[in-house]
Amino acid sequence: MDGLVIDTKLVRGLIATQFPKWSDLPIRPVEFGGWDNRTFHLGASMTVRLPSAVHYADQVAKEQRWLPILAPQLPLPIPVPLAMGVPDKTYPWPWSVYEWRDGETALAERIDDLNEFAITLASFLDALQAADAAGGPPPGSHNFFRGGSLKVYDAQTREALMRLDGQVDTQLATKVWDAALSTSWQRPPVWFHGDVAYGNLLVRNGRLNAVIDFGTSGVGDPACDLAIAWHLFEGQSREVFRKARPLDPGTWARGRGWTLWKALIVAAGMAGASPVDVKKSWQVIDDVLADHLAWV
Repeated sequence: MDGLVIDTKLVRGLIATQFPKWSDLPIRPVEFGGWDNRTFHLGASMTVRLPSAVHYADQVAKEQRWLPILAPQLPLPIPVPLAMGVPDKTYPWPWSVYEWRDGETALAERIDDLNEFAITLASFLDALQAADAAGGPPPGSHNFFRGGSLKVYDAQTREALMRLDGQVDTQLATKVWDAALSTSWQRPPVWFHGDVAYGNLLVRNGRLNAVIDFGTSGVGDPACDLAIAWHLFEGQSREVFRKARPLDPGTWARGRGWTLWKALIVAAGMAGASPVDVKKSWQVIDDVLADHLAWV
């Protein structure tokens, strides 16, 4: 649907048509609604979440099925699906209604103690990795192959390196990338979140309060969930997170690979990122390269 505008008017119409019991509740956009989906408050205790493009649509049914199964196995709140909407003439994809999860996105200045935050997040990821993975969704187009082989992004990464030649240490970055490609997950597939980023970690009273947006989740290699080590943590807090997640060196190498891939394509202008994200990507690249030198 070319020119589709996902706004309050659209959401109000969808609710009125498909869930009239909620049609009298106020609807307004969530302040930080994400990129892959558009999110709106529905009353005081619910949200409406709509994929922004067709390649995010498969995530709806996945979350509807698996989040209620995962929730009892995890130490922090995650989204609770309340209803699933269907496509109609105004909107072409399935969509969801969730319970509202309270908190602010995890910017460093909102966190009282980054070391404590690192331990809490590591414990959550350990619990997620330990959850029963039987029948869980393997890596694929639904999650942009998170949890699968980094070889999917080999050509893109090398193109980014060519574009950035002279701006970053491309020789060292290639070594980091090749080191990541030389390893693979040698254990049974496990659950991973797929996008452990500050926008999907909610803080309340200075502490980690909830983890949201499981759209790129799946069952496979958990290395992609290590990217937060370079995006949020630094210095001591990064080491605390590393020690709290005692994964093998190969998994950490692939974690650096996932992080480097994304930072490179953002820095090279291949990802349509905001100026803030582009600026952050340069720091992430430097930190990943330094981390590789410290641990090889």
